[in-house]
Amino acid sequence: MRLPPLQSLRAFDAAARHLNFTRAAEELFVTQGAISQQIRQLEEYLGFRLFFRLPRRLQLTEEGDRLARATYEGFSRIAGEIESLRAVEEAGVVTVSVLQSFAVKWLIPRLGHFRKEHPDIDVRIHADDRLVDFRSEGIDLAVRFGRGRYPNLYTELLMRDEVFPVCSPDYLASSAPLNRPADIAGHQLLHDATSHIDQPRAADWQFWLEGVGVKGIDLRRGLRFNSGDMVIQAALMGQGIGMARTSLAAQDLKAGLLVRPFPQTVASNYAYYLTCPEENMNRPRVQAFIRWLKHEVAATLKDIEENQPALTVITLASD
Repeated sequence: MRLPPLQSLRAFDAAARHLNFTRAAEELFVTQGAISQQIRQLEEYLGFRLFFRLPRRLQLTEEGDRLARATYEGFSRIAGEIESLRAVEEAGVVTVSVLQSFAVKWLIPRLGHFRKEHPDIDVRIHADDRLVDFRSEGIDLAVRFGRGRYPNLYTELLMRDEVFPVCSPDYLASSAPLNRPADIAGHQLLHDATSHIDQPRAADWQFWLEGVGVKGIDLRRGLRFNSGDMVIQAALMGQGIGMARTSLAAQDLKAGLLVRPFPQTVASNYAYYLTCPEENMNRPRVQAFIRWLKHEVAATLKDIEENQPALTVITLASD
């Protein structure tokens, strides 16, 4: 036998619990007339009466009483299962795909904060610089560095980035003076080689030098690495001057492990974006992780502003 319309069963369940059409209507946010009509249609569908309509009250018939027990049990079980499923969604695991450099220098140092706020959510970091297949690889959310062009995916700006030179305090104290950008000509430069391949003009020395108006520097020399976090590590070890991005250097600048020899900053043509399939945005654990990411980004930008008050930010036209 086919089940009656769900709307009629919901109206009956509410009316049977309250034994009052008006209070049932208030619970379901409909009119008293709508409840009365749904009950009448249900009785016609079933072929028997569910209520005795007495002058001042309702009374369940024998059939109505049996059906009321069944609907109450059924709706209660459904509600319980939904709450259980929600609990799993709110806890469980969130799998996040990020660039390795971003994971090492920005995300991982801050993950302890997320664990304190959400001890029931386990985080799995999927460090990969390539675009991922969210569904086949089980990825909930990705943080990507680019121009925000990710077709058929939900995309939201997370953090803009700026580029600038950094070095260790010991290197700055023991090397030739760095009074102006042109002084880098006599220094060991640290390069992120991937910026020339995957993200041209995102965070390389040529991009910064154009921004500050310096020409004639030989950029063929120096150490080259295939990730931004390796550039930062080499700078921390006093091996030269590295071109850094705000996101990758913020923690070490705040701790005093890195310094900026020049105040000039050039705004990158690229930024960090959140991206995922639209349906993933409905998952409570994904929403929780995104809220936390945005809070940490705001804290990062505040730290930079407080620790570097005299910066000169230069914006170049995009290619």
